[in-house]
Amino acid sequence: MRFAAALAGVCLAGAALAQGGEQFSFDAAQFEKKPYELGGFLQATGERQKLNRGSALFPLQFPGVSDAYNDRGMAAAELSGVFRRDAWRAQFLAHAEHLHDLRTEGGEAKFYEAYLAWQAAPGLSAEAGKKTQRWGKGYAWSPVAFLERPKDPEDPELAREGFFALAGSFVRSPGGALQNYSFTPLVVPSHSDLNGDFGAQDHWNPAAKVSLLYRDTDIDFLWLGEGSRSARFGFDVSRNFGTNLEVHGEWARVSDPASTSYLLGLRYLTERDTTWIAEVYRNGAGLTEAQFRARPVGRPNPMRNYLYLRASQKEPFDILYFTPSATVIANVDDGSASLIGELLYTGFKDFELRLRAAANRGDRLSEFGEKPVAARYELRLRWYF
Repeated sequence: MRFAAALAGVCLAGAALAQGGEQFSFDAAQFEKKPYELGGFLQATGERQKLNRGSALFPLQFPGVSDAYNDRGMAAAELSGVFRRDAWRAQFLAHAEHLHDLRTEGGEAKFYEAYLAWQAAPGLSAEAGKKTQRWGKGYAWSPVAFLERPKDPEDPELAREGFFALAGSFVRSPGGALQNYSFTPLVVPSHSDLNGDFGAQDHWNPAAKVSLLYRDTDIDFLWLGEGSRSARFGFDVSRNFGTNLEVHGEWARVSDPASTSYLLGLRYLTERDTTWIAEVYRNGAGLTEAQFRARPVGRPNPMRNYLYLRASQKEPFDILYFTPSATVIANVDDGSASLIGELLYTGFKDFELRLRAAANRGDRLSEFGEKPVAARYELRLRWYF
């Protein structure tokens, strides 16, 4: 490593002299990992919700409320950190928030992640603690995310709380068509207060992931054994076609109740810096349209067939640091949809300003037509540090 750094310094110095004798200094230390890193954000959000008092779900989610609007205010903070020493690494992500609206006023603070990692040897490591595993290639949904809390399709990039797990990792890079492969066994224990919301308690919940990079195609095989949740297995795949197009997919099989779910999606960047994201999601365990109409439920994505489409434009009309976007989340079974428009501005140092408007549209007893919130308008300010 020292020889390589010295050789790079000689080459760069020679290039600088060849360009007119300008002085050049090379510090190999700037490329070394720091022993610790800290970062995060503070956030303030104001939101007005237009309520759908005719919804069958309204009395359940807004009991005793007679107002036409629900004004919400939220303050939130996240702090992430990494500490390194020799072969050890400690990492955490802490989240805190306080919410005030018609239904509640209160807050909570918790660690989304807090785990310890040990690099026993090159390609061999172990982890213990709370961590979001991030299985799957999907953007809005991920049917193979067996060890995660579900994403919010309206804001899928939000951080999510992980589960406590014990995991190992074995990685090799043989070269050739199979560029690298890895094997990750895990256990996600659910006992008393540990992972209490993962499912039934008093189970160890073994799981495993095998990852391959074969001819520029990422492939994962994933498995969760019988325990707090029913046994399930699946795979995901992702491949870049050139620099502008990525295609991905997932397939999952659950044993009880027996069901098969899958997802197909793509990301495409045009020559004018427009990013398109499209996904089709089949929820094999979802309700039919007739079942939902008989008894509407409020859980996310309760039915079977969904479409996600998002378009974002970087700096239109040469307006620097400005990105508008539009998103459609549609229930293909009943024709209802959520429509979201967003304006994002990052022109102030370390600040991000987001304005968003969303509307739920659909017939009575359709999924989005029965949402207790018909529309909402949100202004969010984040300061990153």
